[in-house]
Parts: sequence; structure tokens; C-alpha cells
Amino acid sequence: MSNNNFDADHLDTLDRDLGRLTNLEAATAYASRPMVGLGISFVFVVLASVLATVFFGQSNNTLIVIIAAGVGAYMALNIGANDVANNMGPAVGANALSMGAAIAIAAVFESMGALLAGGDVVSTIAKGIIAPESMQTSGIFIWAMLAALLSAALWVNLATWVGAPVSTTHSVVGGVMGAGIAAAGFAAVNWPTMSKIAASWVISPVLGGTIAAAFLWFIKSRIVYQDDKISAAKRWVPVLVGIMGGAFSTYLAMKGLKKIIKIDLTTALSIGLALGIIIWLVMIPVIRKQAEGLENRNKSLKVLFGIPLVVSAALLSFAHGANDVANAVGPLAAIVQASQSGDFTAAVSIPLWVMVIGALGISFGLFLFGPKLIRMVGGQITKLNPMRAYCVALSAAITVIVASWLGLPVSSTHIAVGGVFGVGFFREWDASRRMKRARVEANLPELSSDERSRRKLVRRSHFLTIIAAWVITVPAAAILSATLFWLISTIAG
Repeated sequence: MSNNNFDADHLDTLDRDLGRLTNLEAATAYASRPMVGLGISFVFVVLASVLATVFFGQSNNTLIVIIAAGVGAYMALNIGANDVANNMGPAVGANALSMGAAIAIAAVFESMGALLAGGDVVSTIAKGIIAPESMQTSGIFIWAMLAALLSAALWVNLATWVGAPVSTTHSVVGGVMGAGIAAAGFAAVNWPTMSKIAASWVISPVLGGTIAAAFLWFIKSRIVYQDDKISAAKRWVPVLVGIMGGAFSTYLAMKGLKKIIKIDLTTALSIGLALGIIIWLVMIPVIRKQAEGLENRNKSLKVLFGIPLVVSAALLSFAHGANDVANAVGPLAAIVQASQSGDFTAAVSIPLWVMVIGALGISFGLFLFGPKLIRMVGGQITKLNPMRAYCVALSAAITVIVASWLGLPVSSTHIAVGGVFGVGFFREWDASRRMKRARVEANLPELSSDERSRRKLVRRSHFLTIIAAWVITVPAAAILSATLFWLISTIAG
């Protein structure tokens, strides 16, 4: 009997010890995962610096270019961790894509966009934020660009850590502005351009949210709230997919093909209209076949929006790679050109090896650190399904077209996240309106304020965090950049 007790006690102790080991292994794995990501990132930054040594060659400025290449790689990693979430978040949140599939698609299409359609000639310093002639020497210019690049990367890294999707382009703009002011004074800044960028802080998310909400209203009124949902879907889904195809055709014609051919807005709209009609006609039999055997309920409708949503996520990634990567590595390209020729006032052409650093860095950053922001944008602001996510993706394309027509610089981050907010707030309004009508018809009292607050469909904490991050991105990056410029010039001087 005592032996049995001993065995039971012994086994119980062994189980506890094994449990502790299992917990320790789980804790070690959890702790080591971030370390693996940091280790791979460090290796990539070092390899980018080695790449700069190979392609740039030996000169008096080789060391500064090697350092700048490492900082550019760090910036690209942060773009992948933060900015790409805006394109993939809605599709993942709607369960149209798994996290792994989203990362794979984004990595491929971001890289394709950067290498095939990106890297066209950009203005000397981040779209004319400061006047290059205000810089006294090429050395001061190089230090300013290095400070701008590093400050933007640090700010985006901080934003990713706190879970706030911010505009990497605005971070670069703030960095360039801060370094320019530190190097040449306030007169060096192109204030009309800065005022347009400030206006886009409001215009981008509001326009994106309004367009997304308008399309969700259309889908609900024409399909979801109809008695025969499947028949309504057969009629309207091909039209909606055609609109999406036309919008993305226009978007890519204007933004994604700049390196190959310059297309004006009128021509791009004509291309979009023609392709939109073709896609609409092609989708009529496709949707009719997909709808066969579907039950007359909302869940069935999600099937019909799945493929368009995946395609839209891929196209958004391609366009993002074609545009934002060039903006992010622009300061690195400017440093390379100024170091090679000493000319820092001419337009900057981005070398292929610099674009490769940007493209690969985005892919690594997305794979290693992207899931956090993808989950936040896709599921933590408001609940998304394929129809809502489709509205977000479509609003992103249309908003960029409208902004280009108005001549306004806009942020793809602000548009996409604004679209998510727009969809969420519309759902709140629509649910409240329908519930109020139902309670009136049933002669029930109105809900209390506490009950109404519990029924909110958009998380206010995320809303406030993201808006605050947007507002302070440019000034924060500018202050950080000015400080870094002072440190770099002091050390270098």
C-alpha cells in the first residue's frame, strides 16, 4: 500500500515537473520568436550594406553610402511591418485569406510593384519638401537625408510596436522637413506643399471612409435586405466587380505604370471604363454559376465576394510597391547620387540595387513583423466580412483616383484605415436605426445610454490611438530628424 502511495506521489511530482518543463519550453519559444525576427532583420541590414559596397564601389563617400544602405534596409523592414497591413488586413479579417497566404501574396506583389513599376524618377528631396539649393554643401545634404531616413524608420518602428498603422510616406516627409529646417532654416521648406500634405490627413481617411460606407449601404440595400438575396446578388455582384476592376485599372494605369508609360487621368479613366465593362460582362456567367445551390441567406453572399477581395488585395499590394517603396528609399537614392556625382539639386533616379533593398526589406518585414498590424486592421477596429472588406479595398482605389484628379497628396494608409472606420461607423448607424425602428414597432422603450455604448461596433480605443499617431507623425518625425541631423553633423564635423 505504501509502495502504491509512493508511486502515485512520484508520478504526481513527475507530472508537475513535466508541466513546468512544458511551460518553460513554451515560454522560451515565445521569447525566442521575437529574437529570431530581430536576428534575421540584423542579417538583412548587414547584407544590404554589403550590397552597397559591391555596387557603389570605392570612393571617399563609400562609408556613408554603406551606412545609408543599412538604414534604408531598416526602413524597408518597417514598411513591411506596418504599411502593408493596410492592404492585407481587410482580406485576412474577412477570412478570405489566411495569414500565410496574405503574407505570400503581399510579398510577391509588393516586390513586383517595386521592381517592375517602381523606381521612376522622383524629385530631389521627397517630392519637393525642401529646396535642395538651400543646402550649403553635398555633405550637409547627405547628412540631412540620412537623418530623415533614420528618423522615419524609427518612428514607423515605434508606431508598429504600439499597434498604430501610420503613413511611411508622411514619416519620410516629416523626416526630410525636420532635417531641412535643422540644416538650412525654416525658409528651406516648401510650405505650400506641406499644407497640402496636412490637408490630406483629414481628406484621405474621410474620403476613404465615406466611399466605403456608401458602397456598403448600396450592398445592404440592393442585396442583403432583399427578400431574394441570391437573385439580387446575381444582378448586382457582377456590376460591383466590374466597378472594382475599372477602378483598379484606372488606379494602376495612373500609379503603377509610371516607369513604363505616362498616362494622364482622362486616358486612365477611359482604360478603366473599357476594362470595367468587359469585367462586368465576363462576371455575369461566373457569378451565376457560383450562385447555383446557394441558400437564401447572408452567409451565402460572402462566397461571391471572396475572389474579388483576394484580387483587390494583390492589386493594392502591387500599386503600393510601385509607389510607396520609391518614396521610402528616395532619401537613400538621393544619398547615392550625391555621393557619386556631388550633384544634389537634380532629379534623383533610383538605382536597381536600391529598389531591390526596398523590395526585399518589405517582404522580410511583412513576414517577420506584419501579422500584428494585419490582425489589428483586419479584425480589431471593427468586425469585417468579405462584403465589408470589399468596400474598403474599392474605396482605396477610388479615393486615390479622386485625389489625383484634385491634385491632393494622399496616404494609402489613411485611406485604407479610414475605409475600415467608415464601414464600422456605418454598421453602427445602420444597426442603431434598424433597432430603433423595431423597438418603435414593438412599442418598447428606448435603450439606455449604457446599453447603447455596449453596442458600439468600432473600438474607440483603437480609433483614438490611430488618429493621435496620424496627427503627430510629421512633427514627431521632424523633431527626431532635426535631433539626429545635429548629432550626425556634430560627429561628422
